[in-house]
Amino acid sequence: MEKAERAVNEGEHREVRADAPAGPADATDGVWSGTWVAARLGVELVGDDRLAGLLGLALRRNPKRAHLLVSNVLGKHVPQSPSVVYGYGWELGRRVRDLLGDDEARRAVVLGYAETATGLGHCVADGLGLAPYLHSTRRPVAGLAPAGGFEESHSHATSHLLLPEDPALLTGDGPLVLVDDEFSTGNTVLNTVRDLHERYPRRRYVVVALVDMRSAADAGRLEAFAREIGARVDLVAAASGSVRLPEGVLEKGQELVARYEAESAGEGSSAGAEPSWPVAQFPAPPNSGVAVEAGQEAVSPGARGTARPAPTDPPPGDSRIDLQWPAGLPDGGRHGFTPAHRELLENALPAMARRLADALPHGARRVHILGFEELMYAPLRLARELERTTGIEVRYSTTTRSPVLAVDDPGYAIRTRLAFPAHDDPADGPGERYAYNVAGAGFDAVVAVVDSAGDTPALHAPDGLLARLAAHTPRVLLAVIPSHAPERPSMLPEPLRGPAFSSYAPEEVGWLLQDLSDVTLEAPTEEREEAIQSGGAHYAESLPVEYQPSEQYQELFHAALKESAARIAQAVGVVTETVLAERSPRPVLVSLARAGTPVGVLMRRWAQHRHGLDLPHYAVSIVRGRGIDANALRWLARHHDPRDVVFVDGWTGKGAITRELAQALEEFEKSDGITGFSPEIAVLADPGSCVRTYGTREDFLIPSACLNSTVSGLISRTVLRADLVGPDDFHGAKFYRELAGTDVSVAFLDAVSARFPEVADAACAQAKELLATDRSPTWEGWAAVERISEEYAIHDVNLVKPGVGETTRVMLRRVPWKVLARAGAGSDLDHVRLLAEQRGVPVEEVDGLPYTCVGLIHPKYTRGATGADGKAVTA
Repeated sequence: MEKAERAVNEGEHREVRADAPAGPADATDGVWSGTWVAARLGVELVGDDRLAGLLGLALRRNPKRAHLLVSNVLGKHVPQSPSVVYGYGWELGRRVRDLLGDDEARRAVVLGYAETATGLGHCVADGLGLAPYLHSTRRPVAGLAPAGGFEESHSHATSHLLLPEDPALLTGDGPLVLVDDEFSTGNTVLNTVRDLHERYPRRRYVVVALVDMRSAADAGRLEAFAREIGARVDLVAAASGSVRLPEGVLEKGQELVARYEAESAGEGSSAGAEPSWPVAQFPAPPNSGVAVEAGQEAVSPGARGTARPAPTDPPPGDSRIDLQWPAGLPDGGRHGFTPAHRELLENALPAMARRLADALPHGARRVHILGFEELMYAPLRLARELERTTGIEVRYSTTTRSPVLAVDDPGYAIRTRLAFPAHDDPADGPGERYAYNVAGAGFDAVVAVVDSAGDTPALHAPDGLLARLAAHTPRVLLAVIPSHAPERPSMLPEPLRGPAFSSYAPEEVGWLLQDLSDVTLEAPTEEREEAIQSGGAHYAESLPVEYQPSEQYQELFHAALKESAARIAQAVGVVTETVLAERSPRPVLVSLARAGTPVGVLMRRWAQHRHGLDLPHYAVSIVRGRGIDANALRWLARHHDPRDVVFVDGWTGKGAITRELAQALEEFEKSDGITGFSPEIAVLADPGSCVRTYGTREDFLIPSACLNSTVSGLISRTVLRADLVGPDDFHGAKFYRELAGTDVSVAFLDAVSARFPEVADAACAQAKELLATDRSPTWEGWAAVERISEEYAIHDVNLVKPGVGETTRVMLRRVPWKVLARAGAGSDLDHVRLLAEQRGVPVEEVDGLPYTCVGLIHPKYTRGATGADGKAVTA
């Protein structure tokens, strides 16, 4: 085809043909590897003389296209010299640099297509030399929003994601260089440019491919699209031509594939290699020396390679090769690969190749380096360095998702096929993966190179890739490259800590909140209650005026603390030991602010006292009816494994927050794709029988429930209001610095933790007993609340607050109607009785109450409400 070098004005289409570098594809008995398909389907390749050396043909099951152009120089389906593979891509990159000039090349970004062109795109970027590289991916990253995406209409796996670690990678206005292995219709490029141009418009695009196989009509579409968007689009290809398809080729190809697959299924398989069409049907070439009986795996000398004595294995040991991959070097371009990364790799390659060579069996002369789906570039560079620095004959290819029919004939591109289960927990679910032309190719050793995401039990299973390879080569080795985890700069701030925020020491807790101390949020209790019950406001949109305890009330707090400190300490020990034994040996404690925060601090202190552990502890906001702070969850997921997170609260009442958390986490998984957070809360006291992880199920006075901020680090209850908390903000809270004179937060913690030594043995023994029992929640508290709500004609479970802690909250923050007290309750209710007396609230003793007490909020409250007779309310 004639070389085109015509000048282009803006909006025009330009073609630049690159001469192929030295290094022809491996030949098989001098027969073109497209002969078999061409003879049966009438498919023809027309164009440059180089096409036959670059491409073969195969068949696949695909409703849109039966034939497959199989590249001999891509390093995907056909094992090839790594120098040849790298040379083609590098030379294309040099052509792009010559086209753009150095100034434009420095402003360019190279984008490769998953999965087949990820390595080719890398090589083009290397040839270009000055530009960063990114390739699309089919592997999503939880919590990382795509910077773009597009569809590949003809592919077996269509959706592509763009997930740059640095979003600015795609926002510049320099040239975008798009690299694919073949340019067949142009649809994929059109879809990409259309998507990205809407987001990040630029003036120039360069399309790079090994082969340009477009029809004249398809070429015209790209030219028209370039004019439409007002951008220049250039094309650089190693060879060009077209595919001539006779009428009915799709149906004919599908019939042929179905017939061959049925025949193969009837023959069975040999050690994971799928059998081909019976050899008697398609005789081996003359003088091939092949004698394969029906039912055997048919592999000709062209596929097997030259026979030679088996090499001698090194002493038995681990088949893993420790490459000592450099820290900070990404495994590829999935999230971006810069010129600085390229320099780091170049410097490390010689030493890594030596380690690889040292691990090979003695006498190995023919070695295959097998990459892994999108992980093409790193294995290619290792293979090329091994080839360059040793006398070993090295071949390179990678595994693939693409299902292709295997036919062992010299005129067919895919001679053998190894099938095995996916081993990287793919987002689209389990499925088969393939390695082509590796079985029977006479390799003395195969080195499988995977990233750590692919180093799973499935890789090592009896039907996994390594076992499949072991049936066809004397030695299989494994090199694992660390999967690069993106660390995008978080827009969320670091946790607030004392003394700047809260009276707790900075190591005791980090608050995933925003400081609203300078905002007036308090409203009179009666005004808040009326607004909340009328539906005019949510309780989290304002704060009650902080209760200032009288001297008599403070004395009650200190007396209660002295009496119950050991009891609380033992419950802290029990719940902490349970968490360490059952949830995680190094949990990340996340307390639900604010009642859970003192308990979280105490659990952290117990772990340090008893086990020498320095556990991270954070406080987050959860709001009934609104859920948990999703931004706090995102921050936690970026800094910790969600599976290690244990949510902590002070106590349960009827279990409303337990249900709220479970629902919120389910919604968060759907919205963000981040999994691993457990909805199971660990609490100090579980009188409502709502959770499995607790210190006690008794309903007794926890002194931290007696007060508000002055026992919780001087932090207010959390606030969620649209005008103060934006979509990218943490929920808010206030730090009441002015109350420092009455703060007992640290005194409470110290009084309880001082009792740890005396209760340690009992707590550990009790935890051991609990771990051996059935602790399934019975939700008896919820049932009691529903019964009370109906019995007292309240008809709203949210106005019934069971337990000592919740009753105290009613007295301090809401408009109490009455208190139900278990008959015979003792000193645990002294502070409640005092508060009731101060606020004129009746206390009614009830037999058989499952809680020590229950606080009832005034139902249907208005500031003119009457009726405290216990049975009726006048609205």
